[in-house]
Amino acid sequence: MRAHLGDRLVVESPATGATRRDGEIVGLHHEDGTPPYDVRWSDTNEVTLVFPGPDAHIHHVEHGPGRLHEPSRPSRDEAVTASSRPPSGGAPGVGDIGRRVAAERERQGLTRAETARRAGMAPDYLAYLEERPADPSLESLIRLAAALGTSVAALRGAGIDQPPGQGQALLHPRLRDLGPDECRDLLSTHGVGRIAVSTPDGPVVIPVNYEVIEDAIAFRTAPDSVLAAAAGTHVAFEVDHVDEAMSQGWSVLVVGPARVVTEPDAARRMTDRAHTEPWAGGERETWVSIQPTGITGRRIVPADQ
Repeated sequence: MRAHLGDRLVVESPATGATRRDGEIVGLHHEDGTPPYDVRWSDTNEVTLVFPGPDAHIHHVEHGPGRLHEPSRPSRDEAVTASSRPPSGGAPGVGDIGRRVAAERERQGLTRAETARRAGMAPDYLAYLEERPADPSLESLIRLAAALGTSVAALRGAGIDQPPGQGQALLHPRLRDLGPDECRDLLSTHGVGRIAVSTPDGPVVIPVNYEVIEDAIAFRTAPDSVLAAAAGTHVAFEVDHVDEAMSQGWSVLVVGPARVVTEPDAARRMTDRAHTEPWAGGERETWVSIQPTGITGRRIVPADQ
């Protein structure tokens, strides 16, 4: 099956041949025009990522009405709802469900082809699911869970509210030290980190949304907060990531003096460059900056990496 932008995808009833649904192909994911396609359905105007099944045909608009082309091979309809096409400038990252499916499949020593056969789905769809962010249908998850001998809840990440690191460890893990440049690269992904400070009542650790601005760690807090009061002292900042599906992770630790940013122009530039508002909400307009004097990191990887 091959298509061009503007062609129509027509899904027919296998019993009567009557059209059940049709839509315009508004996005291609392969240069040769093979599936999957982004389809804007005529009945809902929604754009959906579609892996056509045996009851689907391409209506090539430039060939005139009535000329339908059969798919090159049968496969079940697999659709992933998408609010918009994937952004340009590179393939999106792997989704959590896809990582869990791939990890369990590899743990059992199964190939994609064998797993797809057990689940009754197209190998291309399984490859897409493992390599791209996707939201597969409940039916697809049920079949995948049965094929892998696990549960839908496990593939969806049941226990997400539990502390990370309770999954199965790597068979042969290795703890690798990270160099300063790799640490800085990981820090620059932004997100949430933890600040450790000393108080009259003892040490405390507080999570914050942070930015990396000119090699310094910066975050916003309330002017009367514990973190604002830590200005003028040495603090520790830690950020990490745990990939439960792959039983891997990394952490970066930064130490250095903290100071309140008092220059209005500097504070305004930080606000303009911020990637997100503080998740904690409230009035948090005081910027605190940590100038690193030491930076270290570690990563858990398989022993052969």
